[in-house]
Amino acid sequence: MAAPAPLRQRRPRRFRERKDVLHDLDDGELIKRYRLDRAGIIFVTDLVRGPLTNPTGRNQALTPEMKIIVLLRYLATGKMQLCSMDDLGPSQQTVSRVITETLMALSSNAILTQFITFPITPHETQRKIVDFQQIAGFPGVIGAIDGTHVRISAPSEFEGEYVNRKGYHSINVQVIFDAKYKITDIVAKWPGSVHDARILNESSLNRVVFGRGMVTDGCHLLGDSGYPSKKWLLTPYLRPQPGPQSNYNRAHKITRSVVERGIGQLKRRFHVLHGEIRVQPPSKVCQIIKVCAMLHNICKDRNIYIPAAEDDEEEVDDPLHLQPPQPPAAQRPREGLLYRDEFADLHFR
Repeated sequence: MAAPAPLRQRRPRRFRERKDVLHDLDDGELIKRYRLDRAGIIFVTDLVRGPLTNPTGRNQALTPEMKIIVLLRYLATGKMQLCSMDDLGPSQQTVSRVITETLMALSSNAILTQFITFPITPHETQRKIVDFQQIAGFPGVIGAIDGTHVRISAPSEFEGEYVNRKGYHSINVQVIFDAKYKITDIVAKWPGSVHDARILNESSLNRVVFGRGMVTDGCHLLGDSGYPSKKWLLTPYLRPQPGPQSNYNRAHKITRSVVERGIGQLKRRFHVLHGEIRVQPPSKVCQIIKVCAMLHNICKDRNIYIPAAEDDEEEVDDPLHLQPPQPPAAQRPREGLLYRDEFADLHFR
């Protein structure tokens, strides 16, 4: 009778050594890699420590801090591979799972609304008005609005709806900045084929905030000529006459440029928004966009600079928004146009 085969001993699992970046790197290097300093990383971690804490307590489980660091590295670079190659330890599969888990926690409405808030009270709106008026003397402005396209890979469902006028797949994001380049409102859910004007029309800003008079009269947003003129949304003249209209346009252009530079700052800080985001479904891309916006505001609150990089370029307004198609004058809201004439004549004569 043949002797029984010897039992094979199970090889112990071997884990890659993980770098303790919070203690091994100084704040300058942390900001360069993760866009936040040590205190900022801990601050963001504390926001979602509960949901990110592993209840099993198993060996080598990622700490909440490490999960935040993995996500920050991805948002800063747009490359999941760097998260596993950057001495952080997790495998590519773990990186993908951690990014999904951490995005879900940070993109909850309870977290986002702590850092992205639209000015409503008289005290808040007056502070915004003063800040904007210091730019070019344009009165009554509480925000500058624009849209920007974030490129995505072709989705498996409703693929055609995501193709924008430039022919690539995208999410069309509506964003409002204040004069200090903080985001006060963001809408990230619409396919790239949807026009800016429709996104605004369907937004809570139009239907609730301004539509129901939650903001005091005399408070305005500045938008480009792709938006309809309203009593609370001032757009430039397409063919300004000399005098008040030209003066109005000049101040409008300088003041509204805040949103163009703000979008540039957001995309330079988080390079994931620069290139094609290759995650599915599009709803996950929208989570990424909103979390980037929130983190941008946290960086502003904590006076964290945008690190320079060799491939950084000053972001200009998206070409899709430079010269949006205009409806005939007869189709544009007459009330908003009349209000703009009165406003220009009163303040820019």
